[in-house]
Amino acid sequence: MDLNLNAEEQQFRDELRTWLDANVPKDWAEWREKPLDETFPYLRTWQRKLHEGRWAAVSWPKEYGGRSATLMQQAIFWEEMARAQAPQMANALGLGLIGPTIIAYGTEAQKKRFIPKILSAEEIWCQGFSEPNAGSDLAGLQTEARLDGDHYVVNGQKVWTSFGTFGNWCELVVRTDANVPRHKGLTVLLVDMKSPGVDVRPLRQMTGESEFSELFFRDVRVPVENVLGRVNDGWNVAVSTLMYERGSYGARLHLLFKRSIDRLVELSRTIQRNGRPAACDPLIRQKLAQCYGEIEIMRLNQLRAFSRITATGVPGPEGSILKIFWSELNQRLQQIAQELLGPYGQLLAGDRRAVDKGIWSYGYLRTRGNTIEAGTSEVQRNIIGHFVLGLPRSY
Repeated sequence: MDLNLNAEEQQFRDELRTWLDANVPKDWAEWREKPLDETFPYLRTWQRKLHEGRWAAVSWPKEYGGRSATLMQQAIFWEEMARAQAPQMANALGLGLIGPTIIAYGTEAQKKRFIPKILSAEEIWCQGFSEPNAGSDLAGLQTEARLDGDHYVVNGQKVWTSFGTFGNWCELVVRTDANVPRHKGLTVLLVDMKSPGVDVRPLRQMTGESEFSELFFRDVRVPVENVLGRVNDGWNVAVSTLMYERGSYGARLHLLFKRSIDRLVELSRTIQRNGRPAACDPLIRQKLAQCYGEIEIMRLNQLRAFSRITATGVPGPEGSILKIFWSELNQRLQQIAQELLGPYGQLLAGDRRAVDKGIWSYGYLRTRGNTIEAGTSEVQRNIIGHFVLGLPRSY
């Protein structure tokens, strides 16, 4: 594994860095403090600007508006975005998960219809996978779709749907055959969220925001041409989407974690404990050092995963390994922040005594979901146990 950038990668980084320096909005720090429903039009505008510069989907093939970026170039992209403190893109799921799935499995008509509007953020996408009784056990879902002429009629419920309140379209996994093994009877539909019978109900989280929603489908009619992939082969289509999800986080997160630990080290030198800086406390120093080292381990493991895929062309179990590592690392990082900041770490944005405008209280609460979303830690450990360690499958 060579960790040095080659000439092509350096050119890619320098071009991107120059573009970001000239285009990252200067007022993002003010907007990021506002609720998501207020900032969403702002994020749409930012994504359109990225799209105009052909930076919105660097991993996509050039013929679909991307740059056919290598895995290392994708890592560079997310590192530079984090380093420039650029806003997130409005259509995160469309660009990172659903768009690539449509490119891989969609018909030419579907690609022509959906891909341009995903890139431009004209149409926002959400992901209808989890259900109240089928979260990590996706194959246990019960939302059904019955063929009626040239339409499927959908009835059921989804939950924990990110961007559900903003979504124009949904990648929906449904059961189309109940008489075969449960993995075999699934189909993926592309559903217009404005269809009659679709009901979106926001779920308020303990952070105070409504990032997720419940979706209810009552006799929703979906044209048969909106089947993504083959009928009853939805398991393979959905797993492809999940592979994009689990493999994409590490490259963009390690710099955000690095920024957080650097800030905590800085704060430890000014926050007083027993009349002297908290950095003088050997236990605080040990915990900060441990977290600092783990963030570097995360970076190196991500590069190792990229090297393996580049060399073999076959993704391994690294996605599950990295998902466990970053999600539990972030919880430890935020726990250390609370120990360091004490009661001030619990203050919310808007309180004049809150440290860093309340980001630490929000971060601590939000990390509780890290080990659930994108596949629970328990499920990821089963994957590693079976495919890496060769242990018997868990039932």
